[in-house]
Amino acid sequence: MRASQSDLIDVILQSGITDARLIEAFRAIPRADFVPPDLVRLAYEDRPLPISHNQVTTQPSLSAKMIEALDLTPSSRVLEVGTGYGFQTALLAKLAEHVISIERWPDLAAQARIHLVRHQITNVDIRTGDGSLGVPEAAPFDAILVSAAFPEVPQPLTEQLAAGGRLVQPIGPGGNEMVTLYRKVDGGLRRVRDVVPAYFVRLVGREAFPDDPDRRDR
Repeated sequence: MRASQSDLIDVILQSGITDARLIEAFRAIPRADFVPPDLVRLAYEDRPLPISHNQVTTQPSLSAKMIEALDLTPSSRVLEVGTGYGFQTALLAKLAEHVISIERWPDLAAQARIHLVRHQITNVDIRTGDGSLGVPEAAPFDAILVSAAFPEVPQPLTEQLAAGGRLVQPIGPGGNEMVTLYRKVDGGLRRVRDVVPAYFVRLVGREAFPDDPDRRDR
């Protein structure tokens, strides 16, 4: 039997998520509208789904844990690195005042914009570019969520996080990470806690891994 949206909500609750606003966001945003058409039948399973350029969407329960760790408020300004098809972006938009999301691939960014417009989500600015550099002209951000792996937090992202702000990133080489929560204290990042082990694609950019043509989807 095909899983439903209510089934996914049950999985989110069973994973330990308690933030009522985040749970309501999962109820309000149908994941089936944010996946490739040929994978709609799998949309409400708690699993990553492949998209173009050898990328994958983030597993919903993993997104939930990362977002909950940010402790967002309705006045939060958020930077997301890695838009994909825009589902996680939509969840962030339901919880924050404004979201800027950076996507490396123009076609994915365009697809995410279509999905967000279809759901009348207007407090998101999707940009195409190097996520490791952040968006300095729009800083500071109250929260930063990085949906790709690197062994350390890129310095530009540290600089663009507001004092007391939170940052969540998978720390590791790509394929074996610990999602980690940091807080900006005295101008630098202080590790708060490990959130969850995970497997992410690599963060590619000037302040991260170099581009590897062999990993591209041709």
